[in-house]
Amino acid sequence: MEFSVDQLDDGHAASLAERPEACLRAQAAAEAATTRRARAAPTVRPHHPGLPLRVGTRASPLALVQTRAFLALLSQFCPVLRGMDVFQEHAIRTTGDATQSTGERLADIGGKGLFAKEIHEALLDRRIDFAVHSLKDLETELPPGIVLACVLKREDPRDALILGPDCEAFDGGVSGDDPYAALPHGAIVGSSSVRRAAQLLHARPDLVIQNIRGNVHGRLDKVRRGDFAASFLALAGMRRLGLEDEASVVIDPAVMVPSACQGIVGITVRAGDTELQHLLGAIEDMDARCMAAGERALLASLDGSCRTPIGGHARLLPEGRVALTGLVARADGSFLLKRSLECLRADVRRAALELGDSLRADSPRDVFA
Repeated sequence: MEFSVDQLDDGHAASLAERPEACLRAQAAAEAATTRRARAAPTVRPHHPGLPLRVGTRASPLALVQTRAFLALLSQFCPVLRGMDVFQEHAIRTTGDATQSTGERLADIGGKGLFAKEIHEALLDRRIDFAVHSLKDLETELPPGIVLACVLKREDPRDALILGPDCEAFDGGVSGDDPYAALPHGAIVGSSSVRRAAQLLHARPDLVIQNIRGNVHGRLDKVRRGDFAASFLALAGMRRLGLEDEASVVIDPAVMVPSACQGIVGITVRAGDTELQHLLGAIEDMDARCMAAGERALLASLDGSCRTPIGGHARLLPEGRVALTGLVARADGSFLLKRSLECLRADVRRAALELGDSLRADSPRDVFA
C-alpha cells in the first residue's frame, strides 16, 4: 500500500477545508522565515537566505517516503504553497544511521534519540526550517528551542513478524492465538528492539535473540537468505513502502504491545517560528495527537533507560474515551508487567502518568536500572 495523500479519508479532507485561514497565513509564514534569515546573528552558521523553506529528514527510504507524503499533504491543503514551489528537501545522515552497519545495539550507544540528534542541530542552527520524524524515534523531552508542531494521521501501529524459509517449512502453522507457533524450538530471531525481544522471550524463552540493524529492505533480505529464522518490523513502515505483503504475521497489540507512537509521523520546528506552527497546526490529526500525548506521557512517567523494555499503546473508543495500555519488562523476558485503563480523551495525559506510576511502583527496581 502506498502512503500518499490520496489515502485521506473524507472526514480528514473536510476538516482541512474548514480551516482556510491557515492557508492564507502560508505565504506570510514563508516570507517571515526569509526575513528571520536575513536578520540572523553573525554567530549562526552560514546558510542561503530566501525561499524555499527547508525540510530536514533522515536519508533512509522510509524517512524520504514519509517526508514527501507530508509535503504533498501540506501542498494539497494550501495551493498557495504548491504554486510557490516553496519546499526543499534536506536528507541528513544521523548517528543512528551511521551505526547501522556496525551492528551495535541502539540501547548500547544511546538509544533512539540518535536518529534525531543531527536533525535537531540543523534545526537550531537554522540550516533547516522544520523536520519530519517517525515520532517513536523522538525523545519525550525535546531539546530547548524545539517544539512538536503537529502529528499526522496514524498508520497501523502493530508489529509484524517476518518468517524465513525454515519457518515457512515448519509444520507448526500459525494461529491467531499464538503468532509465534511457526517459530521452531531454539530458532534465532533478529531484533534490535529490547521491547520486542522481552515480549517474545516472555512467551517463548526457548528462542535466541540476536541483534539486527539496517533499513526495512536490508532486514527483509537478511531473513530471506537465512541469516535469521525470523525478525520483526513495524507494519506502518512496511505499508508506507508498499511491502505489507512481506508481513508473515501481524501481531495484535494485546499480544505484543507496540512502541509508544509507532506509526505516527511528527513535525518539529523552532519554538520561535510561530507562523510555521500555525500553518502546520492546521493539518494536524487530532486523533493522532491524542494518542501521541497519552503514549508520550506514559513513556515520560516510566522514564526508563534505553535498555528498559517499555511498550505503550492508546486506542480510541466511542464516546470520547481512550484505552491505554502500558508494559514494562526485563530484557530477558523473566519479568513482564502489563496494565490497561480507560479515560476521557481530555484526561489522557493525566491517566497515562498514573498508569506509568503504577507500573513503576510494582516493578522490581532492577528493571529501571
